Amino acid sequence: MQRFAQLIEELNSTTRTHDKRDALIRFLQEAPDAERVWLIAIFTGRRPKRLVNTTLLRQWAMELAQLPQWLFDESYHTVGDLSETIALLLPKPTSDLSLPLPELMNTISRLQKSSEEEKKKFVLSHWRSLDRSACLVFNKLIVGGFRSGVSQNIVLQAVAVFTGKDPQAVAHLISGNWDPFSISFSDLIHESLVQIDSSKPYPFYLAYALEGRAEDLGLPSDWQVEWKWDGIRGQLIHRDASLFLWSRGEELVTDRFPEISGVGPLLPEGLVLDGEILAYREGMPMTFQYLQTRISRKTVSKKQLQDAPVVFMAYDLLEWQREDIRNRPLSERRVLLEDLVRNFRHPSIILSPIVRFDEWVALDALMSTSRQRGCEGFMLKRKDSIYQAGRRRGDWWKWKIDPLTADAVLIYAQKGHGKRGNLYTDYTFAVRDGDSLVPFAKAYSGLTDKEIAVVDKFVRQNSLEQFGPVRTVKPELVFEIAFEGIAASGRHKSGIAVRFPRIVRQRFDKNVSEINTLEELKQLLAQYGKM
Repeated sequence: MQRFAQLIEELNSTTRTHDKRDALIRFLQEAPDAERVWLIAIFTGRRPKRLVNTTLLRQWAMELAQLPQWLFDESYHTVGDLSETIALLLPKPTSDLSLPLPELMNTISRLQKSSEEEKKKFVLSHWRSLDRSACLVFNKLIVGGFRSGVSQNIVLQAVAVFTGKDPQAVAHLISGNWDPFSISFSDLIHESLVQIDSSKPYPFYLAYALEGRAEDLGLPSDWQVEWKWDGIRGQLIHRDASLFLWSRGEELVTDRFPEISGVGPLLPEGLVLDGEILAYREGMPMTFQYLQTRISRKTVSKKQLQDAPVVFMAYDLLEWQREDIRNRPLSERRVLLEDLVRNFRHPSIILSPIVRFDEWVALDALMSTSRQRGCEGFMLKRKDSIYQAGRRRGDWWKWKIDPLTADAVLIYAQKGHGKRGNLYTDYTFAVRDGDSLVPFAKAYSGLTDKEIAVVDKFVRQNSLEQFGPVRTVKPELVFEIAFEGIAASGRHKSGIAVRFPRIVRQRFDKNVSEINTLEELKQLLAQYGKM
């Protein structure tokens, strides 16, 4: 545990990718096999569920530190992160009990269904024995909110260097439904596991945002262009008479979409499709809001099936007749995919259509119709490209439509987390509705550190009320807010919901009387959204 905590401290102390990778390699070189497995498991989201809810954790921490609730709450509001707050407030360790990381993870898993008293005894014993850095990591692990600031790609690079394997091969080996409690490191990185696990997906190939102009990519005839769908990226696998549906986050979601899982017996054996899970009705994609009603539900009601029917929009073929064909050119894979979908003829599996064009300028005109089609723009794929792993430059690009925007006023602010735990960085913005201000979006990205410092100072000097960590501020700062989509919502006071809101800039040239109105947002909804 101490070795892992030291690693996390090293990773958090640098922003250089090379340094992070080297720290991971050193850990892999020094740690026993079981710890190597857990390193990969933790950094790829394969860890036990939350052991203790935050209410109990706060209560136990206040008891051990002998602090009144008001002082703990003030400390929490200042730090902004519960795990870090507890690690800072607890008294110095009085014993030395540091379980090896694998044993700790096994204990956390074993205690999932234990009594509250047993969990408390376990947590307090570690709080009394771990130094501050190890205590912080321990807290993150037991609340299930572990974040390291390290991308999965850096972990792949480190494992590849340590094992002497190709990074793309490593990405495939550590994907899928493996269990860190039972697998050894040597089995995890051995190719035999790929043959045994029929559910194993391939690493997803991801595109970068288009840099510069499409015209700079060369001849239009060298490129395949498709609409960019706004759903959940997925892989549909049919092997050994079983069907598996994986999300891009490497979550098995087969049971959540029975419309898709029901086609298993009809599909050929040894098949892997790459595509998008979409809410879809009458030949048109529905907004992502409809798909959200299905995402977290393992049991789907008849009404949900009727209100938000889904399809799998296929746009690539990765495995055919049990053969991995990712190294074949896209043009060849596309021919096989078209034949498959054409012969299959099932309403739950449809083909992502190719956008036909002769000159790049023709795509500019089509781009303006993206929202009406329920799309975010275009995917540009070189016809001779192979299917790689992870995000790569050169062969696949995403060309997104310009976001929608609205000018709004800041009305609420809340402190951020981690390094920004002492700054007000999470903001709620409102538009005008007659003489009232109605909140319509929350955003926390888009400002520089210098700009955040200015807003933070304003919030502290112009607070009207405080509700826990949230402050109401004078409605004076106007910002331009960008968002990818807009939809009707009964859950929000404004009656609308926006997708991926972010701050573009502060509008020093506007005051609160000049911000957009709720009526204007409803006009955007009528034009670009779906009721």
